[in-house]
Amino acid sequence: MSQRKALVVGATGIAGINLAQHLVSKNWEVYGLARNPQPGTGIQPVAADLTDKNSVKQALAGLDITDVFICAWLRQPTEHENVLVNGGMVEHLFAALEGAKNLSHAALVTGTKHYLGPFESYGKTRAETPFREDQPRLPGENFYYTQEDILFAAAKRRGFTWSVHRAHTVIGYALGNAMNMGVTLAVYATLCRETGRPFVFPGSQEQWGFLTDVCDARVLARQLEWAATTPQAHNQAFNTVNGDIFRWRWLWPQLAAYFGVEAAPPPKPSAPLEEQMRDAAPLWEKIAAKHGLTESRIDKLVSWWHTDADLGRQIECVNDMTKSRQLGFMEYQETPASFFQLFDRLKAERIIP
Repeated sequence: MSQRKALVVGATGIAGINLAQHLVSKNWEVYGLARNPQPGTGIQPVAADLTDKNSVKQALAGLDITDVFICAWLRQPTEHENVLVNGGMVEHLFAALEGAKNLSHAALVTGTKHYLGPFESYGKTRAETPFREDQPRLPGENFYYTQEDILFAAAKRRGFTWSVHRAHTVIGYALGNAMNMGVTLAVYATLCRETGRPFVFPGSQEQWGFLTDVCDARVLARQLEWAATTPQAHNQAFNTVNGDIFRWRWLWPQLAAYFGVEAAPPPKPSAPLEEQMRDAAPLWEKIAAKHGLTESRIDKLVSWWHTDADLGRQIECVNDMTKSRQLGFMEYQETPASFFQLFDRLKAERIIP
């Protein structure tokens, strides 16, 4: 594997940082692209603004890689703007990689909105559960579909293989990430403990009781590497989840017990975190000072809005992994351990007390 050279696009995000670290551990040569890349052991930083074609072209000039992993997106006010901006980012990337003559594989990380639709029409039309990779696309605009089509066209034009990874609610270590439920819930539980408040489930009655699943960032990293290096996995789309299913009403008390707080079911009406935590910033500053934490700015840690979107669904979300299993990807991760191992690391690194 020492001859594989990877470009991880979005290397500071929850998918990208865990992938980059995994590939380094497997002796890949790894370049990490981000707007503001952070130093990391074995990861060579590449600074670029994906929305700026010239910025990406200059940053990647002369970089001869074998694999590119696209783990980046930028949220926009409407799905039409999501299509234009996020599609444009992938177009800029492949235009800048025209000189990478040894490029053999490109992977794209998307998610369950492939089956549920974009935020502005979320769940109004949706695929049947469990979600399977061969289900047809939903009607209307979806920036995941646009990114896929750009990937497919580039692969056909250049002759490299591709894979798509539809991860559902990624749980893992990353800071300042827009799609980071694990860290968000850790901060929320800490605030509840410090103020004596109950740990109220902030989502819908349906999510509280329905079956669901999530994806450990480390499972996603291993699937990305597997798909890049396994011929039978080439030119395929894959769901990516831990492999178990659960109900939040079962898991929520376990998370509460970890933090020593009282678990509470969702109230009627629901209590989204964006509403509950509107005035939490000054309180977090006090908690950080009291316990000597490394980050006192709560907005650098949490994504209230995205966790609300995940937990506020009024529909079932279960992803089928049969396709991956049949092709040989057998990784499995127990979901409670995904959360507890993340919380342990957050404590060890003084992110939470």
